[in-house]
This record gives sequence, structure tokens and C-alpha cells, in this order.
Amino acid sequence: MEFQPVKASDKAVIDRYMKKANSRSCDMSFAAVYLWKDFYLLEYTVCEDMLIFRTTEEGSSYSFPIGDADPGKALLALEEHCKANEEVLKLHCVYRENEAWLEEHMPGKFEIEFDRDSADYIYECEKLIGLKGKKFHGKKNHVNKFTKTYDWVYEKITEENIDDCLAMLYKWKEKNCEPGNIEKHAEACVSENALRKREFLGLKGGLLRANGEVVAFALGEQINEDTLVVHIEKAFSEVPGAYAVINQQFLIHESGGLKYVNREDDVGEPGLRKAKLSYHPEFLVEKGFAKRI
Repeated sequence: MEFQPVKASDKAVIDRYMKKANSRSCDMSFAAVYLWKDFYLLEYTVCEDMLIFRTTEEGSSYSFPIGDADPGKALLALEEHCKANEEVLKLHCVYRENEAWLEEHMPGKFEIEFDRDSADYIYECEKLIGLKGKKFHGKKNHVNKFTKTYDWVYEKITEENIDDCLAMLYKWKEKNCEPGNIEKHAEACVSENALRKREFLGLKGGLLRANGEVVAFALGEQINEDTLVVHIEKAFSEVPGAYAVINQQFLIHESGGLKYVNREDDVGEPGLRKAKLSYHPEFLVEKGFAKRI
């Protein structure tokens, strides 16, 4: 079994298998894989007509086989690969449906644990657009205050305004990326690459101006038949309501009638978790790890 680094030329192959999975997970996207490949040291292979990723960031870990073929054959091949390399087979991006498959077809062979910090938040687009009802009262107030305070406009990101977006990101980086904070610097780098390569990656982009200045932007894509995923969202926290408005406006203009929006995980940050829960998710896409016993 041979793994190779993820390259731009691999987009068609990876897209084909991920679409077969028909998942709402933000990880089931070539854009997510391509943008984070260097940070997580991602490689991939196709085995038994299933796509498998390997990360060597902290020892070797493999994705649960992706596609619509029988995962059992690919898992057996992975087991042989790990034995040959004197590794314990460890799987990441194990979803609840994968857990059910393992318990049915390979009972007692894997120790499975789910990680709350990596669970994706799924919301109904219509609810985040309308912000109706008592539970969204605070969000509605943030939006109303912003729209009354500023002369504002939403624009699709194009070649004509991309430089304004990048300038805003550089300012955000200066304010938020402390020296030595590897994760924040990686986040800023990924955001810049997403902006520059948005067309190749198939991302939709939107920005928010307040009094002529870009104060927020977002990038996302349709991930399956009913779900939009927002991969990148940046706003100046010192501009009250900027996050709430870009959240709402991006869905108004870019969700295209889709039912759900995936706003990704909270990486275990208490403040981010509180913010994501305050928008009242419909459900979470849980992700876990499995270790061969």
C-alpha cells in the first residue's frame, strides 16, 4: 500500500470518492484536505476502490475508508499494511455510521472513542437567516445595531475586491496571531490560501463592508445534496455585529436554498463553543477515533 502527498492534480480523484460518501462533515471536501494538507502532513491512497488518508502529524493515523464500496476489504489491507510496518492500526474521522459498521462486521476488534471538540455544528439555514423567535433575540439585536450604525454592503468576493479582503485578513492576523501560536498562524495561512485559490477549490466567497472598509468575509461550498459548509469566517471583533451579519448575509446570498449549514467544530475553545451553541444547532456531526485491539 503506497501513500502519496495530496496535490492539486488529485482534486478529481478525491472529489469523486468524497461525493460517494454523501456526508455532511466539513472534512469530506477536497478544499479542506488541500488547505490543511501541510499542517496535518496528509497523504492518500486508493485501495479496494476506497479512498484512505494518512496523517503522520503525531504518528500514523488513517481515515476510515471513504466511498461506496465495501470498507471491509480496505480495512483488511490497512491491517496488513500496519502489521508490515509494525504499527497499531489507528483510524480517525470515524463517524457514527462507521462505528455501527465496525460493531456489526468487526465486533470487539476496535476500541472507539468520540471527540466532542471535533464535532461539526449543523444548523438550519432558514433559522440563521430569519433569526426569528425569542432564542435568537440577542443575535437579531446585534444585526440591527450593525445595520443602523454603519453604511454597509455585502459583496461577492471577486478579482476586483480580493485585495481588500486580503488586507483585512492581514490586519486580523496582526491582532489575533500571537508569536508562537502555531494554530492561529496556520489558520491565517489557510485563510489566505483559501482566498487566493477559491476558484480552483470551488469555494463561494462573500465580504462585508462597513463605511467602505472590509470588516468580515466568509468562504464556503456545497458539501452534499442539502448542506453548505462554511470553511472560513473572519471578522473584526471590535466591530459590533460584524460576525452576526456576515453569518446571516453569507447564507442569504450563498446558501442557494440548501436546508443545512455546517459551521465546523469549536476545537474545544470555551468561547467558540459558547458562540456556536448560542446559534442553537439542529445536531452535531460527531467524529471519533478507533484503535485496533
